[in-house]
Amino acid sequence: MSGVRVLVGTRKGAFVLTSDAKREQWEVSGPHFAGWEIYHVKGSPADPNRLYVSQSTGWHGQVIQRSSDGGKTWEPVGNQFTYDGVPGTHQWYDGTPHPWEFKRVWHLEPSLTDPDTVYAGVEDAALFRSNDAGQTWQELAGLRGHGSGPRWQPGAGGMCLHTIILDPSDPQRIYIAISAAGAFRTDNGGETWRPINRGLKSQYIPDPDAEVGHCVHHVAMHRSRPGTLFMQKHWDVMRTDDAGDSWREVSGNLPTDFGFAIDVHAHEPETIYVVPIKSDSEHFPPDGKLRVFRSRTGGHDWEPLTKGLPQSNCYVNVLRDAMAVDSLDSCGVYFGTTGGQVYASADAGENWAPIVRDLPAVLSVEVQTLP
Repeated sequence: MSGVRVLVGTRKGAFVLTSDAKREQWEVSGPHFAGWEIYHVKGSPADPNRLYVSQSTGWHGQVIQRSSDGGKTWEPVGNQFTYDGVPGTHQWYDGTPHPWEFKRVWHLEPSLTDPDTVYAGVEDAALFRSNDAGQTWQELAGLRGHGSGPRWQPGAGGMCLHTIILDPSDPQRIYIAISAAGAFRTDNGGETWRPINRGLKSQYIPDPDAEVGHCVHHVAMHRSRPGTLFMQKHWDVMRTDDAGDSWREVSGNLPTDFGFAIDVHAHEPETIYVVPIKSDSEHFPPDGKLRVFRSRTGGHDWEPLTKGLPQSNCYVNVLRDAMAVDSLDSCGVYFGTTGGQVYASADAGENWAPIVRDLPAVLSVEVQTLP
C-alpha cells in the first residue's frame, strides 16, 4: 500500500512523519539535528529514499545534509557555496568586490528526474546547483548578473531566494522568487534570466509598478499546467497564465490578502489554498481563527476550511514553505505553524487534524508520496 512521508523543518530540528494511504495513524521520527535551525527538508521526486536538508546555527554556520534511506541516517555533504571558485566572496551587484554575506540556504529543490541534481536558494539572494548529490555547488551566476541587482532589497526575513520551481515540460525553464525583488524566469537552464513581475503592484516602493522590488512570499504551480502560476505576495494573491509575462490579482473575497503560504491541489489545477494572516505587522490569523481558504475556481471565489482547526484565541503564523500537498487519490493537504502544530487533511481540506503538536516553530513542510 502506498503512503506518505511528511518532512518538517523547525527552529530546533527536523522531524519525519510517516503514514499509510489512510493517513490516520502517524509515526514520528526526530528530532534529527536537534537544536539546529532546519530551514528546509525536501525529498527527491526521482528517488523516494533521497532527502536533502538545510541546517544552520550561529555557531557552526550552514550545513547541507543528505539521506539515502528516507531519513534513517544522514551524512554532511559539500557546504562550500563559492563565487568564481572563491569561498565567502563575490562580485557585488555593482561589479565591485564585496564580502559575500552567505547566511543560509532557504530552499532546496531536487531535480524532477535525477536524484543527484539539486538546486539551492540562499541568502543573500543567489541560486546554486549541485550535480553530484550536494558534494559540490556552482552558482548560476546569470541571475545576479541580470543587472537589476542594485534594486534588490531585503524583506523582513532577509534578502532570500526562497522559491524554486522546475518546469516539468521544459528542463531549461526555472522560476525563482526573491524577497524583496520579485519573480524571475530562465528559459535556458539558468544562463540568462529576466524578471517576470508585470502586473504586480507594491505601494511601499518608490515605483509601485517597478520591474523589480516586489516582496513575493511564495509561488506555486500545478505540474499539468506549468504556464499557470499562483503567487502569494506581500498583500495580494496573484495569478499568471503566460509563464509570468503578466499577472492579475485573484484575492477576491478573502478576509485579508496578506499571507505567506500558497499551494495547488495535486489533481485539480484550479484548486488553490492560502492561509490569510491579519497584516504585515500582525502575523496571526484574523480574529484569532485559524482558517485555510480554498478556491476551486483559480481565485476570486474563496471558502474557509475550518473543521478541526482552532477557531478562537489562535495567534500562530504559517510561513512560506510550511504548506504542501500529497498526490494520493484523495489529495492530502498539510501545513505547520509557528506554534509547533502540523495539521493534515486527507480529504482536500474538508477535515483537519493535528499529526503532531508542540514541536518547535515550524519553518517548512514538504510531502513525499511513497510507493
